[in-house]
Amino acid sequence: MSSRTAHRLSLFGDRDVLHACAVAGAVCALSAGLVYVGYFVHVLRVARNAPCSPERGECVLLFGKHAPQGRIDRDFEARLDRAVSLWRERPPRSVVLLGGGAPNEPSEAEVARGALLARGLSPDAPLRLEAQSRDTLQNLRNARLLLGEGMRSRVTLLSSRYHLARCALFARQLGFDWELCAAEPRLRLGPAMLWRLAGEAAYVCMSDIGARWARLIGHRRMLSRVS
Repeated sequence: MSSRTAHRLSLFGDRDVLHACAVAGAVCALSAGLVYVGYFVHVLRVARNAPCSPERGECVLLFGKHAPQGRIDRDFEARLDRAVSLWRERPPRSVVLLGGGAPNEPSEAEVARGALLARGLSPDAPLRLEAQSRDTLQNLRNARLLLGEGMRSRVTLLSSRYHLARCALFARQLGFDWELCAAEPRLRLGPAMLWRLAGEAAYVCMSDIGARWARLIGHRRMLSRVS
């Protein structure tokens, strides 16, 4: 079993995650699925409408992607290409490369750094690595610690279009001043992308409803996970 799969399984063995899943599932069932449809439409709109150029972000948070043995897939390539494009148009003050990796393998952040340098970024470019996280929420929690006072400035969340609604949700919960930047020029819909958007909608639904429920009942431990 890969460390990535083990991490995902550990999340679904977590009682707080199970609690959030149960509440979100009940809400969706009681609404005859309409609540889930609302989240799906939200994820689709964010994916379709996200800009490719930030307005005023001073720091770019570049989300990594699973890269076994350093192999970069098409989605990761698009994120890296967009980061290079932003750098050439208007260099940000810093770029934080997000993502850990399996033991004895390069982290997603390290893979990203090597790929960016190979694409022509200067070796003295202000790249900062966050190489411990294994999911989007950990990405942003660790980035918040890494940036410290710097997180008070607006950050640009750079990722694939289908992933941006999740990034925005967690950034808002963690107190970032953020804006979105899509890796791809436009959203290309097809069976595989619709399936991916459906999965993202389920994840956003569970995370958002779980956090709202935790605030409603004053569940401090659950709230501490997303704040």
